Amino acid sequence: MKILETVLYAEDLHAAHHFYVELLGLEAISFNPERSLFLRLTGSVLILFRATKTIIPDAGVPPHGCTGQGHMAFAAGPGDIESWKQRLQAANIEILQEITWENGARSLYFPDPSGNLLEFAEPKLWDIEG
Repeated sequence: MKILETVLYAEDLHAAHHFYVELLGLEAISFNPERSLFLRLTGSVLILFRATKTIIPDAGVPPHGCTGQGHMAFAAGPGDIESWKQRLQAANIEILQEITWENGARSLYFPDPSGNLLEFAEPKLWDIEG
């Protein structure tokens, strides 16, 4: 089984667009600053919705939304954690925590503009080929 799409919630989609497209380098598939930002990942899609809009049953799909921080991790190769750290710091993004796990995998935690907790992690964290 494979995840096709992942959703995080953000009320300021202009800030989210700048962060995910300009800083992280993701490709925007579509952008409606009033409702959604769809981003292409390798083999899946990341969607940022405005929860205040998606809880309204007007889009032809069941209403949904949440409040508070979400979390997702991007896969990063063994040599990529340090370069992502430098790139984030150069953009004044706070590094919340760095962890080297028991199996030697590394993770780097940081917030997006909406307070979602993002992570770059080496796939070996979950014994996945990366």
